[in-house]
Amino acid sequence: MRWTLKPKPEAKKLAHLKQSLQVDEVVATLLLQRGIETYEEAKTFFRPSLDHLHDPFLMKDMDKAVERIELALSKKENILVFGDYDVDGTSSVALMSTYLKTRTELVATYIPDRYDEGYGVSIKGIDFADDNDFSLIIALDCGVKAIDKVAYAKEKGIDFIICDHHRPGTNLPEAIAILDPKRDDCNYPFKELCGCGVGFKLIQALAFKEGKPIEELTEYLDLVATAIGADIVPIVGENRALAFLGLQVINTNPRPGIKAIINQVKKEELTITDVVFIVAPRINAAGRMKHGNYAVTLLSETDYDLAEQYAEEIETFNTDRREADQRITDEALQQIENNQEHEGFTTVVYHETWHKGVIGIVASRLIETYYRPTLVFTKSGDKLAASARSVSGFDVYNALEACSEHIEQFGGHKYAAGLTLKEENYEAFKQAFEDEVSRTIDKHLLVPEIKIDFKINLQQIDNKLWRILCQFAPFGPGNMTPIFMSEDIKDTGYGKCVGEDDKHLRMTVTQTGNEKIVCIGFNLGDKLELIENKKPFKIVYSIDENHWNGNVSLQLKLRDIRE
Repeated sequence: MRWTLKPKPEAKKLAHLKQSLQVDEVVATLLLQRGIETYEEAKTFFRPSLDHLHDPFLMKDMDKAVERIELALSKKENILVFGDYDVDGTSSVALMSTYLKTRTELVATYIPDRYDEGYGVSIKGIDFADDNDFSLIIALDCGVKAIDKVAYAKEKGIDFIICDHHRPGTNLPEAIAILDPKRDDCNYPFKELCGCGVGFKLIQALAFKEGKPIEELTEYLDLVATAIGADIVPIVGENRALAFLGLQVINTNPRPGIKAIINQVKKEELTITDVVFIVAPRINAAGRMKHGNYAVTLLSETDYDLAEQYAEEIETFNTDRREADQRITDEALQQIENNQEHEGFTTVVYHETWHKGVIGIVASRLIETYYRPTLVFTKSGDKLAASARSVSGFDVYNALEACSEHIEQFGGHKYAAGLTLKEENYEAFKQAFEDEVSRTIDKHLLVPEIKIDFKINLQQIDNKLWRILCQFAPFGPGNMTPIFMSEDIKDTGYGKCVGEDDKHLRMTVTQTGNEKIVCIGFNLGDKLELIENKKPFKIVYSIDENHWNGNVSLQLKLRDIRE
C-alpha cells in the first residue's frame, strides 16, 4: 500500500473555520479537505434538506419534456418507460412508471435483455412500442448516444424523451427532449446526477406544474438513494441531499420491495454502504442472472406480501450470482497462476463458459489480488465479450481506444468499460492492450493507495469526535470516510490473529500508555509480526463503533500497518 497524506489546509482558512464553527482542528481540516470553507457551507453539508435541491427547469429541455408528457396525459397516449437492466436503470424505471401511474393507467415498462439486446435503447424495444401502440418512450439512464435508434423510432411515429447522465457524443439524437446535465449546452448547476436522479428532476418538474409541493415526492427518494449508491456517483452537492433524505426514507418508511430486501437480511439501520453491498447487489442480480424486469416488478410493487415473494425470488438469483462469481474468480486466478500471466502490467483472462452477467464483478475481484488494469472475457454468440476494470488513476477507456483496431465495439468510462471482438483477434488484442498499458501507465499506480486525511493522536479520539464524524455521512466519492494515521503505537500484549485461517488481526493498542483502544484489521493477519514484543508501529484507520453483548465502544478499523 502507498500511504499518501493529504496536504494541510491553509492556516488562515483553518483558523477562520475553527472560529466560525467552534470546532477543533481535526473537524475543521476534514471540512476544508471537502471544499467546505464557510459557516453557511457547513450548515448545508451537515443539514441537507429538500430546500437544497435545484429548480428542475434549470435543466436544458426540461420545459419541452414536461410539455410533451402533459400532452400525452391529456390525449390519453400510451407511454413506455424504458431503462437499463442495472440498479440505476431499473430504479429509474420504477420511479418514473410509479409516478406516471398516479396520473394515467396507460403506462408500461421495458427493460432490455442483457444477453439478447445488450446495453441501451434497443431496436427490439422500439418494435415492442410500435406493435403495442406506444407513441412516447421515456428512456432513463441511457439514450444520449442512441442517434440511429431514436431516428428509427421517429420513422414509426414514436417520440423520445431521454433522461441520461452519460457524456454525450458530438451529435445528439433527434428526441423531443434530452435531459442530461453533462450536455455542453446545459447550464444545470449540478453535473453529477445519476440516471435515477435525472428521472427524479423530471417528476419534480411535472409535480411543480401540477401545483404539488416537493414534499409529496419524498416517497421516491429511497429509489434515488439506492441508485446514487450503486452507480458510485459523487455524494456531494445535490446528490448528498438526495442520498441523505433517501436514506431517511429507507430507514423509516421504504417502499415494500426495499423493505422486503431489508427484512431478509435483518438489518436495522442502513448506511449508504449497506445500500451498496446489501440492497444494490440483489436488485442487480435480476438483470445479471435472469432479467431486469424482476427488479422493476419488485421495486414497483405496493403490496408487501407480494413484494416479499418477489424478494425471495431475487434472493435466489443473488445466491446463484454469488456462487458463479466465486467459482469464476477461482478459475480465473488459477488461469493467471498457471500461465504466469501475473508478470505483466495487465490481467486478461478468457473462458468460453464464464457467465456474462458476472464477468464485471470477477474483474473487480481479480484487481483485489493483482492490482492492474483487468479484462475478463467470455463467449457471447459468435464473438467474445469482456468487462474491463481499472486501478485508481489509470484511464482504461483510453487504453481500449488505442487498441480499437482489434475491437468490434466498446463503451464505458475511465474505470469500467465493456467491449466485444472477434475470437481470432483475441491474442493480438491481448498483446496490444499489454503494450499500451505498459507504455502509458505510471508504475506507482500499480500499488494501491491509501489517502490519509489527517495525522492524529489516539487521545484525540472520543465520543464527541465520533458523533461529529457520523454527521459527515453519507460517505462516497467526493466525501469518503475520514482516514487517520497515528504513529508510535504499541500493542498492549494481547494482539492475535482471528477468523477463518487467521486472516484478520485483533489487538488493543496504546500510544502514551494512558489510553487503550481496540483495533480490528480485516485481512491483516499476516502483519502480526509487526506488532509483537511491544515494538512500535504506525497505523492507518477509520474510526468505528463496536457493538458486543449490549456494550457499545469505539474501535479502530485498520487499513494498514507499518513498522
